[in-house]
Amino acid sequence: MAPALDVYDDSHAENAKLGALGKTKSGKKLKIRTYPQFKSLEEERLYRKQHLAAAFRVFADRGFDEGVAGHISVRDPILTDHFWLNPLSMHFSQIKVSDLILVDEEGTVVEGDEPINAAAFAIHSEIHKARPDVHAACHAHSVHGKAFSVFGRELDMMTQDSLRFYKSHAVYDNFGGVVLDREEGRRIAKALGNGKAVILQNHGLLTCADSVDAAAFWFISLDKTCHAQLLVDAASNDKPGYRKILIDEEEAAFSYQQVGTNEKGWLAFQPYYDEQLAKTAGAFLG
Repeated sequence: MAPALDVYDDSHAENAKLGALGKTKSGKKLKIRTYPQFKSLEEERLYRKQHLAAAFRVFADRGFDEGVAGHISVRDPILTDHFWLNPLSMHFSQIKVSDLILVDEEGTVVEGDEPINAAAFAIHSEIHKARPDVHAACHAHSVHGKAFSVFGRELDMMTQDSLRFYKSHAVYDNFGGVVLDREEGRRIAKALGNGKAVILQNHGLLTCADSVDAAAFWFISLDKTCHAQLLVDAASNDKPGYRKILIDEEEAAFSYQQVGTNEKGWLAFQPYYDEQLAKTAGAFLG
């Protein structure tokens, strides 16, 4: 299966929206990758599955795996109340397109011959139901994410990268053990609200977006931002000369538009996708 091709947009408007300069010195318009346009829903389904499989490989490279914990889902563009997930016991680094599992709104496996993580269904089904604008969600027990989650607090807006989550992340502060029932999934979806991320107290991180690419990039960035927060908090703990300087509201709101939109999240993931194509010779496409 050949990978879907990205669209290259050379319009000034698209370049400006994505923060790119529009022309070369000679006046030639620059091209920038944008989300593909598809000739059919079947073609879009394949694209979503390819990028889902790649996202698992990217997560594996960053140590976001932990036994059978962790999952990424993407909504099916044809059966829109169905979504694709990883098999329960397959390592992220080995997942291919053909391994992905399609489940319906009740958690019944429609395509595939392996079970899924029960917690994955409980969480993802309720998020996809509550948020029609969300086509993908990521959850894993990354080290820095779960370490920061213990504090049950939101991030400080203190770095440029943290601004990706300005007024778009929340905390779910009720640890109820392993998520096995849909009621807990509904509570997590409620805590998420209209945002792109939720910090699950004593648990880990969850991100979502309108593409699996953006959702995966938000997760990578959120984990790194948690790491930075932990380092800063440790360094500034009652030490002279280590006062935290936060970014003001006006600048945070302005910068969010430059770093926090779905388009930016999708674009930021493409180098990771390209890396997987190169290092695996496209093995995850099989």
